[in-house]
Amino acid sequence: MSTTLSIQQLRSDFATVFGTEADHTFFSPGRINLIGEHTDYNGGHVFPAAISLGTYGVARKRDDNLLRFYSANFEDKGIIEVPLEDLRFEKEHNWTNYPKGVLHFLQKAGHVIDKGMDVYVFGNIPNGSGLSSSASLELLTGIIAERLFDLKLERLDLVKIGKQTENEFIGVNSGIMDQFAIGMGADQRAIYLDTNTLEYDLVPLDLKDNVVVIMNTNKRRELADSKYNERRAECEKAVEELKQKLSIATLGELNEWDFDEYSYLIQDENRLKRARHAVLENQRTLQAQAALQAGNLEKFGRLMNASHVSLEHDYEVTGLELDTLAHTAWAQEGVLGARMTGAGFGGCAIALVRKDAVEAFQKNVGQKYEEVVGYAPSFYIAEIAGGSRVLD
Repeated sequence: MSTTLSIQQLRSDFATVFGTEADHTFFSPGRINLIGEHTDYNGGHVFPAAISLGTYGVARKRDDNLLRFYSANFEDKGIIEVPLEDLRFEKEHNWTNYPKGVLHFLQKAGHVIDKGMDVYVFGNIPNGSGLSSSASLELLTGIIAERLFDLKLERLDLVKIGKQTENEFIGVNSGIMDQFAIGMGADQRAIYLDTNTLEYDLVPLDLKDNVVVIMNTNKRRELADSKYNERRAECEKAVEELKQKLSIATLGELNEWDFDEYSYLIQDENRLKRARHAVLENQRTLQAQAALQAGNLEKFGRLMNASHVSLEHDYEVTGLELDTLAHTAWAQEGVLGARMTGAGFGGCAIALVRKDAVEAFQKNVGQKYEEVVGYAPSFYIAEIAGGSRVLD
């Protein structure tokens, strides 16, 4: 898995595209989520980590008000030009709507961005894989603007602007986990985050003789798919029903027993299942953090398995591809646990695998997946890395 590009190569590619020298180079990681799925917009806990796959950026401040964007991942789109004074969502502007949204909300927050930029982007996160390429691009744009325009920004404010871009500019009602993990990540640390309070701990990721294997279904997932927003709406409706007897704002405030006692208030089977997942997944995440701190990786792995079962049967966001990967992984020698990661509907799963079993694991899971699905998955070893940063 190639995870790094040389600064010299990035600067050379920028000069080839724009015909001038760059000011700075940048990197913004992707993320995996160890456990705590679809809990971030339900006021629960999540347990993500930034990874060494991500998005590189090279940028130069201009003397006029023109923004020029180029992505090596979408070479057919060429250079996309946008006037700084016209930061509106435009479908034909494709991937550049993410940086446009970030710049729009930075300006709205009172930060002075008074000149244009040339921005070259290259990402080695597989597109549509569920490893948060969009949040990576949002945070990348933020640190580019921060450096080029000498903005005085708290990192948490930039994280919130990334989320605001996703919600209000792109139209996806996602939570804050992706931007938080990417903006606040640290080497060899997972982030144990309470999404209600935004209090967090950086937890050393001591996996002993095991590694996290990312399993890519190679089925592209579209986060803006109506089903994602539908799940959130179902959970919010369940909260309204529970409020008849309970003083709560989110499902993350409930433990499993309180939820069980009052679940009769939820008048629809699907809403009951969605809410049950949100409550129990939050509790699993609390237990998983304690298990990791105690060095009990066997329990951590079983909680990963339980998470997938809940996402498959209660939240219903997995599908044939992710289920095949997880179910096949569970049957392999040296596997402590496996689950889908990200929003679902395609994308990636992860497995906690003993190092000396990885080769056989990839062979066996890959073979079974190809038999069932008809094409091969991809595998990567997750290298836990730091958050969005200036390279030079």
